[in-house]
Amino acid sequence: MKNRALTVVASFIMLLALHGLALTQEAKLVDAAKKEGGKVVIYGSLENDTMDLIAAALKKKTGLETEYWRAAANKVTDRVANEFRTGRPSYDVVLTTRATMQLIQKDGFLAKYDSPSARAFPKEVIDPNLGPSYRNTIIGIVFNAGIIKPADAPKSLEDLVKPQYKGKVVVPDASQHTTTAQWLASLHKVMGSKEKADKFIRDLAATKPLLVESLTPAGERITTGETPIGIAFLKNVVFYGKKGVPLDYVRLGKFMGDGQSVALGAKAPHPNAGKAFIDFFLGEEGLRLMAGIGEFVTRKGIYPPLPDADKIEMVEMDELDQKGFAEKMTEYKKIFLQQ
Repeated sequence: MKNRALTVVASFIMLLALHGLALTQEAKLVDAAKKEGGKVVIYGSLENDTMDLIAAALKKKTGLETEYWRAAANKVTDRVANEFRTGRPSYDVVLTTRATMQLIQKDGFLAKYDSPSARAFPKEVIDPNLGPSYRNTIIGIVFNAGIIKPADAPKSLEDLVKPQYKGKVVVPDASQHTTTAQWLASLHKVMGSKEKADKFIRDLAATKPLLVESLTPAGERITTGETPIGIAFLKNVVFYGKKGVPLDYVRLGKFMGDGQSVALGAKAPHPNAGKAFIDFFLGEEGLRLMAGIGEFVTRKGIYPPLPDADKIEMVEMDELDQKGFAEKMTEYKKIFLQQ
C-alpha cells in the first residue's frame, strides 16, 4: 500500500510539473507570436460562427487576433496550393477535411507540428503527419420539424426519394463539393451494397433536388423552410436549435462521416501564432466550445448536446485520391445535372 501511495503521489507531482512546463511553453509561444504581429491567418471550412467563438476565446486568453477565410474543403485546398506554388502563401493554419488535407500534405504545402494538446486524443484518430482528427463531421438527413413533423419524416435514406418529398429536398452539389462526392461514393458502406447505393443516387437525382454549393448552405436552406429537408451536417440540429429553429434528424443508426484536421502551413508567415492557435484549438477549452454547438469532437469525455448522440454509429467514408475525386465529381455531374 505504501508503494502504491508513493506511486500516486509521484504521478501527481509529474502531472503538475508537466502542466507547469506546458504553461511556460505556451507563454513563450504567445510572446513570440506577438513579436510576429500578434495575428494568425487561417484558411478552413469550419463555420464562421464556430470560428468566431474560438477566435474570441483565443484573444481573451492570449491577446492574439484571428483572420479567417472560409470556403468548401476543395476550394480551401485549391487556394492553399495556388498560393504556395506562386511563392506567396498567406496562410498560417489550414483546417478542413482530413482527406483533402492529406492530398496537400503530400504536396508539401503543410508542415508537421506535434502540438502538446494532441496528447489528449485517442491514438486511433491521430495521423502521423497531420496530427489528430479533432472532430468528425457526421452527415445525414436533417429536417425542419416546424414544417415536417417527425412522424411524417423519412425513416431511411431510401424514403427520401418518395413522392411526398419531391420539391422539398436540398442536396449539396457533388459535382463541385468534394465531401458530398465522397459521401455519395461511400454510401454502399451503410446501404448494404453498391447496387443499392447506386440506385438511391440515381433515384435521388431523378427527384430534381435543389443543389447548393456545399453542406453548410444545405443546412441554411433547411432552416429557412425553403427546402425543409435534405442532406446536411447533424450538428445543425444543435447549432440552429440554439437560435430557436426546430430542426431534427432521421435516426439512421449508421451515419457516414469524415474526420477534420488542423495543420500548420509549410511556409507560415506567422509560425508561432499558428502553433499557438493549434494548441488552443485542440485544447480542452476549444473543444468544449465546439461540442457545445453540436460538433462531434474526438477527445474522450466531450459530447455534443444532440438527442441520441450516444446511439450514433459513424462509418468512415472511403478515402479518394485526386483522380478518384475528379472521376466521382464528373460522374455525379452527369447524374444530377445532365439528365
